[in-house]
This record gives sequence, structure tokens and C-alpha cells, in this order.
Amino acid sequence: MNSITSAARSTSTHGNRVAYLVVAAGMSAALHIWKLPPALPELQKEMGLSLVESGFLLSLVQLAGMTLGLLMGLFAEKIGLRRCVVVGLALLGAASALGTVVHDKNALLLFRALEGCGFLMVTLPGPALIRRLVESSHLSRIMGLWGTYIPIGTVIILLAGSWILSVSNWRMLWLLLAGVSFLMLAAVVRWIPSDPPRAAVQPADKQKNSAMAIIKTTLASGNVWLVALSFGAYSGQWTAVIGFLPSIYVAAGISGTTAGALTAIVAGANAVGNVAAGRLLHRGVRPKVLLCTGFAVMALGALYAFGLNPSATGKFIAVLLFSGVGGLVPTTLFLLAIKLAPSVRTTSTSIGWLQQCSALGQFSGPPAVAWVVTVAGGWQWTWVATGACALAGIGMALLLGRKT
Repeated sequence: MNSITSAARSTSTHGNRVAYLVVAAGMSAALHIWKLPPALPELQKEMGLSLVESGFLLSLVQLAGMTLGLLMGLFAEKIGLRRCVVVGLALLGAASALGTVVHDKNALLLFRALEGCGFLMVTLPGPALIRRLVESSHLSRIMGLWGTYIPIGTVIILLAGSWILSVSNWRMLWLLLAGVSFLMLAAVVRWIPSDPPRAAVQPADKQKNSAMAIIKTTLASGNVWLVALSFGAYSGQWTAVIGFLPSIYVAAGISGTTAGALTAIVAGANAVGNVAAGRLLHRGVRPKVLLCTGFAVMALGALYAFGLNPSATGKFIAVLLFSGVGGLVPTTLFLLAIKLAPSVRTTSTSIGWLQQCSALGQFSGPPAVAWVVTVAGGWQWTWVATGACALAGIGMALLLGRKT
């Protein structure tokens, strides 16, 4: 009996450790999302990109997420979670490497679109794969780490990517990130267990397990919609504030290098909030409390930073709290997406719909804030746009609180 217990404990410990590799794969995929902004000036000069073409190049990844999130989730469910991550990493590495040999902006746009698909194939199966690998008692803590894959990827590329560009060029950065993807692919193949064989489906269950049935079940769930729309409300305001922060700092007379470092610190604070959320959920704090706290601090932080015109230090602290305490939101929503999915088979599609709404928020949030700034003639009313998202998030959190 003791040997059986020890073996079970060893297996669960191995699963918990391997789950960290899934988190690392997500972070490596996020590097490709954020590699473009620091390289954009060089690309504009070399490729002759117009401002509109540059904007489209930036938004292509989000466009893929907006249109393919649910279908990619279904694809992951059908081919296997681990296999989907492997294919996604291969696609990221190949697209990034091939992008270095092109001298045509249309080809660059094509490879950027392929990177968007690869990113989705790596990140959409992540939560469901973690759920399969770890014990339920450890799920919330590791999901706290999973929620950091975007902010940590942002910090790494803002710091390391900017340094690489200062000593080399964008093609070297693309090649290095291709190498990272291929190394991560080898690690996933080596250490993450293969997908279990698919159970034979009885004829009576074929219709229930069909692609259309899984999609219908996912989209018929009010819980899935609430979680996904909440993520959209979060990602839209976070992306807008973090995306425009360097420009805000430069306009205030802060040098570009310092502005990049300050933005990296603010983005990194979001990772701290994600990890904290995982630990708090593990200790029994209700998701509703974390969601309402995160959205409320985001609203107040934006109001203070942009509406009350504080000193540079005050603005930095307010935005730091906006991002850091706001980090309570994504981890909580990822965990709720897993727990409130209509069935185990709809976990990937539920995450896919969450990712699709998140991409919609990231795609629409910055233009909405930019429109408010243009109409107002300054950043002083930015908090109105972000505050509306925060209030919507609080409302949906209260509705979700009745179910969790």
C-alpha cells in the first residue's frame, strides 16, 4: 500500500512539474506577439510600410484571435492538446525564421498571420493541458503562473528585444525567437506525456461529440459568455494603457529608454498579480472578490493617473497598481473558464471563446482610447473609456459570483 501511495505521489509531483513547461511554452509564444513594436521603426524604413500597413501588421495577431479562437479550441480538442502545442511551436518557429529571408511587405504580413495562428495553437490548449497534468488541489496555483505568460513575455521582449535591436537588427531577433520556439518544441516532445488515446465513441454518442455539438454546447453556456466577455473588458483596457504608456512618458519628457524600462516594470507587476491570484484562490478566496477588487483598482488607478493629473511619480504608482492589482483578473477568469465549462470536452472551446473575446478587447481597446484622447485633446479623459470596461467587468463578476 505504501509503495502504491508513493508511486501515485511521484506521478502527481511529476505532473505538477511538467505543467511549468506548459507555462514556459506560453511565454515563448508571447515573445512573438510583442517582438514587433520595438522593431517597427526599422521595419517601416526597410520595407516602406505606411502607417496603415504598420497598424495592420500589429493587429494581424489579434485578428487571428478574433476570428479563429473558438475553431482553434475545437481543433485542439480533436487532434490532442499536446499535439496542438507542438504544431503551434513548429509554426511559430518556421514563420519567424522564414520571415528573415523576405524583402516584401506582403510576405511579411503573411508570415505574421501564420505566427498568429501558431500563437493560438500554443496558448489555447494550455489551461486544459495543465488541468490534465496536475492534481486539482494544485490547479489554482499553477493557473496563477499560466496567467503571467503575456506580461512576462512582454517584459522579456521589451528589455532583451530592445537590447538585441540596439546591437543587431530585426532579422537577428526573429531568428533568435525562432530558435527559442524550436528548443521549446523539443522540450515539450521530450517531457510532456503524449495525448491519451481517444476513447471509442458509441454510435449513439457521435452526434453529441460532433464538432457542431461541441460548439453549440459551448456557446449556449451563459457562464462561458460571462467569463469571456469579462476577459475582453479586462484585456481591452490593459492593452490600451500599456500600449500607449511609452508614448505618454515620452510626451512628458522622459527618454525613450527610460520609458521602455518603466513600461516593462508596469507590465511585470501584472505577472505578480496573476501569481497572487493563484495563491489566493488556492487559499479559498472567492473568485468574485478577486474580480471585483481587480476591476475596481483598475478603474481607480486610471482615474487617478489620467483624470487628476498627478506628479510623474504619482502617475507611475497609479499605473503600477492598475496593472498589478488588475493581474488578479486573468488568472481568476482562466480558472473559471475551466471550472464553468459545460463539460470536459468543451474546456478547449471555452478557452478558445475566452481568447476570442480577449483578442476583440485588445483589438478595439487601443483605438477606443485613442478616439477619446483625440476628441478630448489630451489623456485626461482616458479613465472614462477604461472605467466603462471596469464597471462592465464588475457587473459580470457579480453575476458570476452567484454561480461560484
